[in-house]
Amino acid sequence: MKTRMNINDAEPRIYQAMAVADKQLPAFDLDAKLQELIRVRISQINGCGYCIDYHTQDALKLGETAQRLFALAAWWETPFFTEEEQAVLRLAEEVTNISAHGVSDNTYDTALKLLGEQKLAQVIFVTVTINSWNRIAISMHMIAGE
Repeated sequence: MKTRMNINDAEPRIYQAMAVADKQLPAFDLDAKLQELIRVRISQINGCGYCIDYHTQDALKLGETAQRLFALAAWWETPFFTEEEQAVLRLAEEVTNISAHGVSDNTYDTALKLLGEQKLAQVIFVTVTINSWNRIAISMHMIAGE
């Protein structure tokens, strides 16, 4: 696979807009490792090798375990994730696949109960942001490790 173009060179305002969104994320109350789990899981769903590579490295730097990262693709089949993490991952997946069935009331209500409105909003924003990055990286054939 060959990178198609450097979208930042072609239109720097795209990266500038995305950077504004990204700059909000560290200020969130949502744990940084959990944000990385969202990014990795959504990148797995979308098939974005570039973002999987990037965010698994970030997660490891934050102290996430290799075991949990390996199991993330089937998180619901493992005992490695807390109830809150499961609710977050389920919500992030449903937001990512929103055209299939929307976000179910059960998923929303469970996340709201465990997270509260502010953190639930933050999960949605992290999910929307990584979905945007995935679409940029996949469209441009960005290559992991470059």
